[in-house]
Amino acid sequence: MQITGKRYLDYSSYIKYTFGERIQKISLNIGFSCPNRDGSKGYGGCTYCNNETFNPDYCKPQKSISQQLEEGIDRFSKKYKTQKYLAYFQAYTNTYTDIASLKSMYEEALQVPNVIGLVIGTRPDCISDDIIDYLSKLSKDFYVSLEFGVESTLNSTLKRVNRCHTFEETVAAYQKCKNKGISLGAHIIMGLPGETTADLLNHAKALNKLPINTLKLHHLQIVKRSIMAYQYQRTPEDFNLFSSEDYIELMAKFVGLLRPDIIIERFISEAPLDLLIAPKWDGLKNFEIVAKIDKTLTQQNIWQGKYYEQELA
Repeated sequence: MQITGKRYLDYSSYIKYTFGERIQKISLNIGFSCPNRDGSKGYGGCTYCNNETFNPDYCKPQKSISQQLEEGIDRFSKKYKTQKYLAYFQAYTNTYTDIASLKSMYEEALQVPNVIGLVIGTRPDCISDDIIDYLSKLSKDFYVSLEFGVESTLNSTLKRVNRCHTFEETVAAYQKCKNKGISLGAHIIMGLPGETTADLLNHAKALNKLPINTLKLHHLQIVKRSIMAYQYQRTPEDFNLFSSEDYIELMAKFVGLLRPDIIIERFISEAPLDLLIAPKWDGLKNFEIVAKIDKTLTQQNIWQGKYYEQELA
């Protein structure tokens, strides 16, 4: 199925192919916590995390879900006159409460006009059979995407960044969710402390074995008010942060290793400049990095799955 003119399956082409029009995600913050923050499994949260880095200013847990959605829709509708929306439960762990509360929140979101589905960001250790069954039923009438923070496929890294779950738990969560009518996504951070280039490329091989539909990638960024910011200040030698050139080269190789049916939702994220400590890539914007990745893939004659297919041969 050819849905894109790129050398990989890109998310915007997939969305237009699936829905026939542009679809906008509207981020939500409903004030949840995480089990590695509240003492259930640990304290402090993930060492790299500062949720302010991706929350738009209309995302305030003091506001109702409907209000956040309506304000987000008002903002985007001024730029794009005709479109539908996905309610994006983004900040922290958005299945980390009882099923009755989740049903109330998700259904409030789906009652907002022109909201056609849910995107739910969560952890692989915060999903249950009841939640999966409920989302599976919802998926018969709405688009439902469940995104797990994988972050790394190495247990040593997960321990180092205080995830408080293992990669085996990640694999088990995906297995429970597969074939349920839910789109399954993964999020991974490239360049966490202690990981080599070989480790990073092996992430692709491990992800290939998961029943995922979409993948979000981005390089490690050190942001203010995170535990990692203090670690970086004390022992910067523990961090091997990417230059833009090295990251682009790595992404080209990664694409070549990736299973060809996985939709790449993003290669890059951009922390707000007032929060970003390092690395700083001379003001390069996300779309400029993506254009350079596209150019490198062409120059090196790499396409998604090139090396994956060679390994299967």
